[in-house]
Amino acid sequence: MAAVKEQIASYLKVHLYLRLATVTAAAKPLVHTVGYISEGCTVCFATDSKSRKAENISKNPAVAYAVDENYEDMMAIQGVQMEGKAAQVSVESETIRLLDLMVRKFAGLEKMPPNPDLVFFKIKPIRGFFLDNTVAFGHRDMVEF
Repeated sequence: MAAVKEQIASYLKVHLYLRLATVTAAAKPLVHTVGYISEGCTVCFATDSKSRKAENISKNPAVAYAVDENYEDMMAIQGVQMEGKAAQVSVESETIRLLDLMVRKFAGLEKMPPNPDLVFFKIKPIRGFFLDNTVAFGHRDMVEF
């Protein structure tokens, strides 16, 4: 299990964007593309407090996300699928630390005008899958957190 967690953490560290699935108040799924930072298998992202993803998470913190690449060869596909619970970061010092990490990861972010409605969310993993078609088509290793 530790090896799968390390594969997931390593993969998350070198990628920029994930596709986040949330659930609307009307119980409809909605997918959002977000830039993220990762610490181990925990990911964090920033959004406007009035965004649909923030609204959806406030009503239902259960989320799922996928991180992968566009591959020309289907047998080269690798990626991460995660299930987790999202929570807004409420400690100001933690928000400042996460913002600094985002600025370091995403070039040009420091030039964006300040947004007083910016909030951070952390997604704590519950279950994860490392997909690896280089092993076999459809191969995936699962880990519980």
